[in-house]
Amino acid sequence: MSMFDPAHGLPTWTYTSEEMLDLEYERLILPSWQFACHVSQVKEPGAFATLDLMRDSIIVIRDREGELHAFKNVCRHRGTRLLEGQGQCRSAIVCPYHGWTYALDGQLRTVAAPRSFPGIEIERLGLHPVEMEVFHGLIFVRVIGGGPSLADMWGDNGDLLNPYDIEAMEPAGEITTETWDCNWKVAVENNLENYHIPLGHPGYDRLLDNDLMDFSNANGVSGSRSILKEEPSSNPTERLYQRLAPEVLTDLPEKTRRTWLFFAMLPNTGVDVYPDCMDVFQILPRTTTTCTMRYPVYAPADQRREARILRYLNTRINRQVSAEDKTLSERVQRGITTYGYEPGPLSKIEAGLRSFHDSIRQAIPEAGQTRKPAKFTPLLAQAAE
Repeated sequence: MSMFDPAHGLPTWTYTSEEMLDLEYERLILPSWQFACHVSQVKEPGAFATLDLMRDSIIVIRDREGELHAFKNVCRHRGTRLLEGQGQCRSAIVCPYHGWTYALDGQLRTVAAPRSFPGIEIERLGLHPVEMEVFHGLIFVRVIGGGPSLADMWGDNGDLLNPYDIEAMEPAGEITTETWDCNWKVAVENNLENYHIPLGHPGYDRLLDNDLMDFSNANGVSGSRSILKEEPSSNPTERLYQRLAPEVLTDLPEKTRRTWLFFAMLPNTGVDVYPDCMDVFQILPRTTTTCTMRYPVYAPADQRREARILRYLNTRINRQVSAEDKTLSERVQRGITTYGYEPGPLSKIEAGLRSFHDSIRQAIPEAGQTRKPAKFTPLLAQAAE
């Protein structure tokens, strides 16, 4: 089987293969850090938030002693999904099917009709824990544990977040989720490069001096820095943002008030930090030709009129950018299925794509083959049998 030129990205079959998607989910998504929620969403004992992946769901919850936990969102009895969305448990997690009851620390407390379970060992049937880490107030979980911590992954890049006090922020509204009609890798690739900004995002081009080349480290975290232009934008929303940000956000250093930071954390997460707020741009696999975009936004507890206006302007600007990215990504998905199409060469500006593709080929060597293989190496669960 001939091998694909890595300078040209991944072969097109990898964007439509169900076998490939299964391998990506188990070998890339499950062993990686996935954003669950902000610490402000689980402040009080019993407060919980859930994260739904392609086939897995995770609970993050605070117990009576104030400690945070992450568990698989599944009852140990018959596998029922326990909790949905986010909310507050009064004193326990109760399975809605048969009433098995778990303490907030995950321990099984009681089962209904206990005499019908002779010899049951309740102490061995607590909720399955999931690896969890808090990074600048952002709570991440990792279903298949092991690997570097978030602090090690980000390295010095994490210091760039210090001026914003992200831990003290609060949700700036409900989490936005939508379905994009493209393979998850297409959406990730779009998020990993700035090459498309001048033409694909005219608003960003009017508003910002965009650094088309990014900075990266060896642990899968890259970023780029954009600065508000001195020249006023021709668009009134963008022009007002340019004027207000340096005037209103005086608690930040002057340069920070004019800087937008964009980070990508392999394999599927973006962290965007603006002077007035921040967001997590999470790209979750769904099917071979669809993905879920999960987009929570957090902001300082600043209720001044000018600060609220600034956040509103940011929302308008970035809502348009997201719509443009959706259109571009879906056009790529339609295009790459054209019979006989082969990817062209990648620019130096698209270095982030090369790192992403390298990580996929490392996890799934078959991704380096020109044509879809007749047989893949087994999934981890199958290999363990």
